Amino acid sequence: MKPVAHGGDMRESQRRFPDAPRPWIDLSTGINGVPYPVTALPAEAWSRLPTHRDEQALLAAAAARYRVRDAGAIVAAPGTQALIQLLPRLVPNSRVAIVGPTYAEHERGWRRGGHDVAVVADLAGAASADIVVIVNPDNPTGRLIAPPELHATKASLLVIDEAFIDFLPATASLAGDVPANAVVLRSFGKAYGLAGLRLGFAVAPARLAARLRDELGPWAVSGPALEIGRIAFDDEAWLKAAAKRLAGDRERLDALLVAAGLRLRGGTPLFRLADHPQAQEFIDALGRQGLHVRGFADQTTWLRFGLPADDKGFRRLADALQVPQKVR
Repeated sequence: MKPVAHGGDMRESQRRFPDAPRPWIDLSTGINGVPYPVTALPAEAWSRLPTHRDEQALLAAAAARYRVRDAGAIVAAPGTQALIQLLPRLVPNSRVAIVGPTYAEHERGWRRGGHDVAVVADLAGAASADIVVIVNPDNPTGRLIAPPELHATKASLLVIDEAFIDFLPATASLAGDVPANAVVLRSFGKAYGLAGLRLGFAVAPARLAARLRDELGPWAVSGPALEIGRIAFDDEAWLKAAAKRLAGDRERLDALLVAAGLRLRGGTPLFRLADHPQAQEFIDALGRQGLHVRGFADQTTWLRFGLPADDKGFRRLADALQVPQKVR
């Protein structure tokens, strides 16, 4: 099966534009560009196997952050992607509806598992499916389906991927009130800017949570990830400051994109989706200036922009966006 193209891989852009200014700025992902400050960890976090106590401490911190009443409903994994690939193996072959367009690894995972998969435009189109998959808020459109609509879904299994929900109001999340037929996926690395740590969570009813733990096996999450995750989840002040900064940066980015002639289509607190009939010209012009943004092979007018991490990044983007205006 053909691999899915993702943001974050700048090799092709660097090959195409070898004379671009350095360092490159990667705006192709939805990862917080200002990561949580990781301090020195105890030597034992690296030198010994993670203990059950270490994992329970992380799960308790995650439960508090995600407002989950029972920490036993949370499963820690080496990234949400691992859970996306695991879930299709745990259920019999079924009719699966994925509300899209959305993160393509969901479709790839269910098809590879032998399921009958359809990508549908909305929940109404998923009415006859056994399994419904929703990225909420959506990547890349930012579409958000309210919890009451999700609770009303009658599928035998409802998969809600909340990878980009952290900076939305807590009432948008289903993690604290998971229906008996649902599993909620949460990503640590995007909001905390530590995607390389590979840490994600599933919040599920007891039986499904137990199956996921069993399939992941012992020591699924590294000792450093357990420790860093626990510390970061407990740091509410950092998260509030990040939310405030991102809100201002989002407004600043939106203004830049509109001034450059792009039409805003949506997005989340961590990225923006824009539209232009000459999207590829924008991608190329930005690439020549050492900025990597996300295009879409099946939506050729779309561009996804992550938020620059600092004033220097914003200035480089503002300067580079003057170039594509000349090709309109």
